[in-house]
Amino acid sequence: MQTELVIFDCDGVLVDSETLSNCVLVEFVAELGLALELEEAILLFKGCKMADCVAVIEQRLGKTVPQDFVTQLRARTAKAFEHELRPVDGIQTALDKINLPICVASSGPLEKIKLALRVTNLLPRFEGRIFSSYEIGSWKPAPDLFLHAAKNMGVQATSCTVVEDSVLGVRAGLATDTKVLCYTDRGETTQLEASGVYVFHSMYQLPFLLSQHS
Repeated sequence: MQTELVIFDCDGVLVDSETLSNCVLVEFVAELGLALELEEAILLFKGCKMADCVAVIEQRLGKTVPQDFVTQLRARTAKAFEHELRPVDGIQTALDKINLPICVASSGPLEKIKLALRVTNLLPRFEGRIFSSYEIGSWKPAPDLFLHAAKNMGVQATSCTVVEDSVLGVRAGLATDTKVLCYTDRGETTQLEASGVYVFHSMYQLPFLLSQHS
């Protein structure tokens, strides 16, 4: 079946935020007494909803985090995004060459997604076509977010191609019977390929891959 819609994850796919946001997290939890390596944090939290991240942090700390932990973390992350966030290398060129409808479906809050897209100059490409797990109360690896995005875009899920970067996102895509392409610039290839999806390492490849996998 031909691809009628490309559904993009945001963090790590459109914007190069995984290292940046986890640096903020690592610094913050260190203040609470938890030592985490950056690479470990990325592996632990990539694609996870905030409540699950907090549960892991509390389990490792052996105590609950402060009541305003999430609010503070989001504020610190937003400040880092404003000053340091960049688009994923090659994504602008890829989007210029993709002649298909596109949208964003991300586990993050809507305001975080819009901030990330705004500071990387990607927001005009996706305005009005941004879907958040917080809108529907369901997070990856459940398929609901991708189904929600497809329905709102007027397309059957089976006619979509999902572009993801996390195991949870890949599982969500596979659960909807969409085609899944997985981008990674890190050493997660084996785990991702074991999910049965095509893994690629440069966004400059994406337009060609969409034509090949449509």
